[in-house]
Amino acid sequence: MTPQQFISEITPYAQQSQESTNIPSSFVVSEAALESGWGSSQLALQAFNLFGVKADSSWHGPVLTLPTKEFIKCVWVTQQAKWRKYDSWLSCISDHATFLLTNPRYAPAFKTTNVSDFVHAISSAHYASDPLYSNKIMEIITQHNLTQYDKNK
Repeated sequence: MTPQQFISEITPYAQQSQESTNIPSSFVVSEAALESGWGSSQLALQAFNLFGVKADSSWHGPVLTLPTKEFIKCVWVTQQAKWRKYDSWLSCISDHATFLLTNPRYAPAFKTTNVSDFVHAISSAHYASDPLYSNKIMEIITQHNLTQYDKNK
């Protein structure tokens, strides 16, 4: 799938989510692109998991076990992890939104007034272990003009 095909396929779900959650569509699409390799990752293809959301003890749905790279003590380490498995892109995006909305550490992001501040707030709350995460998300947003899909941010 090309980036444009991915954007076309995911954007309607991201916009639907934004209407009820205020999570910028551009953030959802760019994060999904980054985390899933534009929908081509094994996790996306086998589990509709666009965001790399792991299956912790709170998850009671199906799981998929695959290796992951984590940035631990300034070194990239590969380890096995259990991932949430979804039945569609929409169910993945909805669950991801619920995860962000119900986790208090992400609350500051929902007080922001633009997508850049939203991205940096999510990153500052340690959403990902990659120290360049927010830069990568913003690069995708800028390169593909994803803010055109945002409604309020």
